[in-house]
Amino acid sequence: MSGYRKVLSSGLNMLSVLLSLGVALLLVSCGEEQQRPPAGGQPETPQIEEKGKSTMKLTSEAFEEGQSIPQKYTGEGANVSPPLSWSDAPEGTQEFALICDDPDAPREEPWVHWVLWDIPADTTSLHQGSAGGGTEGANSSGGTGYTGPMPPPGHGTHHYHFKLYALDTDIQLNAGATKKDLLQTIQDHVLAKTELVGTYER
Repeated sequence: MSGYRKVLSSGLNMLSVLLSLGVALLLVSCGEEQQRPPAGGQPETPQIEEKGKSTMKLTSEAFEEGQSIPQKYTGEGANVSPPLSWSDAPEGTQEFALICDDPDAPREEPWVHWVLWDIPADTTSLHQGSAGGGTEGANSSGGTGYTGPMPPPGHGTHHYHFKLYALDTDIQLNAGATKKDLLQTIQDHVLAKTELVGTYER
């Protein structure tokens, strides 16, 4: 009987340990779920707010919203920027700025593919491979200007956010400035913003 009690006690102790581990894993899992960024990736920092409501719209003849970006505009192709067009910019726009980034990149911050500002106020489109006379900033590949999608093979579908900002002032930044530099500079000068999202997978 003494041996039976020892076995029973040992079994109960093991069950208690297993239950404790299960609760701990559940709490960790819940914590990770709460900290996980929302669908679409990390929020933009600093937060950029429009000064009013706008119907400004950004499109591309190369791909539709939410559709795949043609290989020509990626690191597997010619690696040139896609054609972009926009309409309904608000009155008082002094210039435009543009950012393209990938929040699905396997890193803490989105991968920056393009930073561009000083786009003249009367501009309504950018031709393929063109910066439209604007000034280009740093990308995450270590250079300046546009660099196309090139996600890790087998990492799933990545989303590329082309974000256009209509500004109420002329931005004073040196070529090669970062996305963070640009966002900090424009955060109080955005009349309207819009974005176009394309995808790519390898």
